[in-house]
Amino acid sequence: MKLPLVYHPHYSIPFPDGHRFPMAKFRLLYEHLIQLEILTPDNCHEPSPLSLATLMKAHQPDYVQRFIRGQLSTEEVKAIGLPWSDWLVERTLRAVSGTLLTTELALQYGLACHLAGGTHHAFPDRGVGFCIFNDLAVAATHLIESGKATKVMIIDCDVHQGDGTIAFFQDMETVLPVSFHCEENFPADKQREGINIPVPKGTEDQAYLRILEENIPKLLDQHSPDFVLYDAGADVHKDDRLGYVNLSDQGILARDRYVIEQVLDRGLPIACVIGGGYDHNHQKVAQRHSLLHQAAHEIWQERDMGRVN
Repeated sequence: MKLPLVYHPHYSIPFPDGHRFPMAKFRLLYEHLIQLEILTPDNCHEPSPLSLATLMKAHQPDYVQRFIRGQLSTEEVKAIGLPWSDWLVERTLRAVSGTLLTTELALQYGLACHLAGGTHHAFPDRGVGFCIFNDLAVAATHLIESGKATKVMIIDCDVHQGDGTIAFFQDMETVLPVSFHCEENFPADKQREGINIPVPKGTEDQAYLRILEENIPKLLDQHSPDFVLYDAGADVHKDDRLGYVNLSDQGILARDRYVIEQVLDRGLPIACVIGGGYDHNHQKVAQRHSLLHQAAHEIWQERDMGRVN
């Protein structure tokens, strides 16, 4: 079998022309992976509708209900930065369900990748920065509460700090957020809990990989998680509109290979999400996101992970 991938056609929804958020990138990523022959009908898994009970174990029920009903205040919608619609509700819930399905597939096969996810700025009671619900937090909470994991590590390599994710787990020992992020970037007010590893503005491929090599192995060995969620933000790319870090395509590919291999070398399952990526040309950002799936596909084949025993 091939690398398990998760996607739903509702990930890209009707959206205002010229909006800063590249909503078309999910559909374009799907089409690009088909062209690369990484995604086929045999390994494309569609998520079911999301259980609101599962969502409300992480997020405050009042916030969940007000978002679904279109009852957020003008200020709350402005903080999210996405225009509310019934389509946005469907898309948001389906994407969180997709990350949950990705974790289930990773538990079953060792490695799985989502074609969305990584909405790490959402807090328990509010959305921020294009993030409405925090799929990483929902998935980690579900893994712990269902007994499918006893300690989850979230390795977040998006260029922005996963401030919302950190806020969910600041008083929990069973979920450990690790954020590698540009120290001179959004959000202005950083969270101080969790493990925060700043990446200097302008960091290039080799220096970035050295930061990972100095931290990833010792963090995995010291904290001994039994499941890893990986946010592979493509906004570390040198041409990203919101990034300030200067990785090339090859640098991102090497980053993703390194993180995935370090986790698999320790016999741990890993579920990967795409995180942020911004460009006026949505095709370009979709291609950058595809580097995660290319790296995972290569590793899957090299390790013969699809072998049926």
